[in-house]
Amino acid sequence: MKRFVTLTAIVAGALLSGEAAAQVQDSTWLNDRRYREGTGWRVGDFELHPGIGADFGYDSNFLRRSGDASEPTVGSLRLKVSPHFSVSTLGAQRRGDGPPPALNWRLELQGTYNEFFPVSGPERDRDNLRDQRNIGVTAATQLDIMPGREWSGNINASFGRTVRPTNEGDPTATLNRLTPRAGANLVWAPGSGLLDWSLGYAFSGTFFESGAFGGLNNVQNEVLTRGRWRFLPRTALIFDGRFGFVTYLDPNQALNRKTDSHPMRARLGVNGLITDSFGVLAMVGWGASFYTTQVSGSTGEVLTQDFDSVIAQAEVKWYITPPENADPMRAQSDLSSLSVGFTRDFEDSFIGTYIERNFGYAKFNYLFGGSFLLAANAQAGAVTFPQQTVVDFGNPEGWTDARVDANILGEYRFTDWLGVNLDVGYTGYFSDTALSDVDANGTPFTNALKYQIFKVFGGVRVFL
Repeated sequence: MKRFVTLTAIVAGALLSGEAAAQVQDSTWLNDRRYREGTGWRVGDFELHPGIGADFGYDSNFLRRSGDASEPTVGSLRLKVSPHFSVSTLGAQRRGDGPPPALNWRLELQGTYNEFFPVSGPERDRDNLRDQRNIGVTAATQLDIMPGREWSGNINASFGRTVRPTNEGDPTATLNRLTPRAGANLVWAPGSGLLDWSLGYAFSGTFFESGAFGGLNNVQNEVLTRGRWRFLPRTALIFDGRFGFVTYLDPNQALNRKTDSHPMRARLGVNGLITDSFGVLAMVGWGASFYTTQVSGSTGEVLTQDFDSVIAQAEVKWYITPPENADPMRAQSDLSSLSVGFTRDFEDSFIGTYIERNFGYAKFNYLFGGSFLLAANAQAGAVTFPQQTVVDFGNPEGWTDARVDANILGEYRFTDWLGVNLDVGYTGYFSDTALSDVDANGTPFTNALKYQIFKVFGGVRVFL
């Protein structure tokens, strides 16, 4: 495969390795269990939640192209069919006031089939997009052991197939990937529960189906700990720390020779309910990436760029319907709320080493009269790439891009198992940067990072 194809694919489809963890589907209602599930069926000591949804609409730029003359966008009508099923031990509502069980178990299965009907763009690109029909899937399970006791724990595992095209549109060389995950946590909560502390381990992997991107296959192992001390009835001091091991399985095959790293994060903060309706979360700490050092053979100069700076999160949340539980950690799942916040963090990147993210966000969820659900989310901020020293793509000094994401879902529920919805979304990646390289014939070319996507889908679903 030409190096040209490889570079443009990485640029358009996988700027950040964090995007590998994205949902295999892009239906808002399917991403969130609170929207996805209904009242369910009780079968003995278990409850079942089957469902299926069908959405049809318009996607302006599924291939994430810049829209320049050399990279025309391809607009398409798109059909998404999404079955889902979950089974679990009885939840708190069905258990009543009895003691918590010794074991809680949950299994979730879901998938999305996509069919494309291109309506604009060059004919060859339309044909390629038709061939992008695909199925993304997710399977996840979790077992909680002795919940609510002094000593408790949980074990979890999941497997997903994430669907992602290249902007070349070649259906034989996509960025589709397999993402296995697993983890376990041990929790200690002595006495009255004012203090709890957990120690855990997490594994994740990213494996591309196309051999052209095998150099980006990686596994991540992480040790993490989290503590909470409730020093007031509705306020808790919290700490979380984690240390990871990111290993690229064949770094010499990767276009920009990806190196292993050992990301570290440590944050301290407070989470509390100021009143029955307002909560505050504030955390600040330090993060560092610790990439494997690469040195220039001719000059001895250290080429590796590392993140080593402050990380933070701040959020103010208004519970439109005040939560019944005064515990600030458990109140976060309330369905009707408005929150605004800011995050600063870093993550591994498929271009260079890491990227730095500084984003503001807002979230709104409200269920009107038990029949109409409105959910809106937006974020905007800066994505900063450091100096590119290992491989020069024409921007050795680094650069900063801007990204905006917005989505709104409205759903009317005729009954507690049938609803119709309208889902509208926008993504804008704004960049003046175009990466430079040469193709397999030695011809120079550039590839713009910018793209914009507008999506609107209407659908119907059955959920139990």
